[in-house]
Amino acid sequence: MINELFFSAMTALLLCMGLIPLLRLVAERFQVMDLPGERKVHAHPIPRIGGVAFAIGACASIAWWGAKDTTTISVLLGCLIIVGFGVWDDRMDLGYRTKLVGQLLGALAVVWGGDIRFTTLPFLSETETPVWIGSLFTIIFLIGVSNAVNLTDGLDGLAGGLSFLTLSGIAYLAYLSSDSTVLMLTVPFLGALLGFLRYNTYPARIFMGDGGSQLLGFMMGVLAILLTDSVRGPFSPTLSLFLLGLPFLDTLGVTGQRLAEGRSPFVGDRAHIHHKLLRVGLTHYEAVTAIYLIQASMLGVAYVLRWESDTLILPLYLLLAITVLMLFIAAGRGLLPTPSSRDGLVVSNITLTRFIKERWLTDLPIQFLAVAVPLFLIALVFLPSHVPNDVGYLSIALFGIVLLGLSFSSKVAPYFVRGGLYVGTTFLLYVSEGTRASSVPAITMAHNAFFLLVAVMVILSLRFNEDNRFQTTPLDYLMVFMAVTFPLLPEVNAGIAHLGIFAAKLIVLFFSFELLLHAFSSRVRQLGLVSLWILFGLGIRILL
Repeated sequence: MINELFFSAMTALLLCMGLIPLLRLVAERFQVMDLPGERKVHAHPIPRIGGVAFAIGACASIAWWGAKDTTTISVLLGCLIIVGFGVWDDRMDLGYRTKLVGQLLGALAVVWGGDIRFTTLPFLSETETPVWIGSLFTIIFLIGVSNAVNLTDGLDGLAGGLSFLTLSGIAYLAYLSSDSTVLMLTVPFLGALLGFLRYNTYPARIFMGDGGSQLLGFMMGVLAILLTDSVRGPFSPTLSLFLLGLPFLDTLGVTGQRLAEGRSPFVGDRAHIHHKLLRVGLTHYEAVTAIYLIQASMLGVAYVLRWESDTLILPLYLLLAITVLMLFIAAGRGLLPTPSSRDGLVVSNITLTRFIKERWLTDLPIQFLAVAVPLFLIALVFLPSHVPNDVGYLSIALFGIVLLGLSFSSKVAPYFVRGGLYVGTTFLLYVSEGTRASSVPAITMAHNAFFLLVAVMVILSLRFNEDNRFQTTPLDYLMVFMAVTFPLLPEVNAGIAHLGIFAAKLIVLFFSFELLLHAFSSRVRQLGLVSLWILFGLGIRILL
């Protein structure tokens, strides 16, 4: 099961990352652009078709790797309907009635086609809910979640990052309850979102559009229902409220504020939580990071309450919801204090500044990465004693693609090099983990020490190299945090913890690739030779 999940995530990630450059090119031609406006925070037109990329990546991966049962088929059909209406809306700017029809059809596809519905209601877990009542609540719930996530899509990387956090929480709880169906439906979306967010975090080069945001809300709603179905697992349906977290609370707060001010709840404004954070002085970057932390905290509460009953979960959520609603109404009436300017908080330290500007501190880290990382990968090719056939054949195919890509212009070649490095390194580390040499304590210690040293050099280069054009985002810190903390969670077995460490190593190498590709843009083809060597070394093993 672990192998299927890993390859489903990689399939979705690669498909998404491969489609985004193409979609960015065709978006302007088909007029699928997000134009600047009064309620927008960007100043230039940006393509809003990224949702199509991660929708295709995730759904194609699920169709290939997932079960071919009625649940999976109905979910894929619902996704197709939601994305279709969403892209139509992005293109034609539909009214809310037409949007509602699309969301209703998507919900009906999973309720009638897959029999996905609430089977019990809070405080009535011992009594099965009549089909028509459960179906009605499910449809309302799915439409509500779809719109809630859509409304949070107001800052670069915000809706995608919140969705990634929520889906990660759902996947972990599904793992705890051994729910393979929910895992196989969730993990491809995690992989696809990773590919999308690299282009969507601030400053965004592509937006997901209504098709993407509604799809994420729809999928999170479906997965929350499947996860908390009392017939399928041990969790209470009310746990979904904490899993979906901030999008629900933000929608509740905005709606309450608009009604309290005598305005229509359906007319857009700048009253969402991200607008409020920007208004009090946070930067775009800081606002997104703060919202990530809030959502992560709510998922932490969901984890703590996972085995609790409705009598504890629901009152806690209602208390939180009432508090948020009151804060929104107070903010709308100007009752909350506004922080003073932060200009006076900037403190200069002459000694520290001089130390940072020393050339050895700015040049040494990137020079170390330029030498050590390629040499490590070249040597690591000799370590695996066995390469699975599917990995070998994929490596051969990618070798040909990267070799062809290197013959293209200097603007196109880096995309092929980056793809070859990312995929080839993932395969190489994967097949190297189970070798005899990796079980030798001295080699294992040296291996881990090397990655720790590379991680330190990556951090120093990101922090002190002024010539570096590669910028980190809240997503990057989020991924590092998850990769480091996930193996430490209770109830994680040794195999899953090992997978978390594996992911952390990959993240360190991926950061180093991005740094090298930006710092040595004139040497892209040399890095391309490294990726070719890795792919060739993996592919040749199955032919010998």
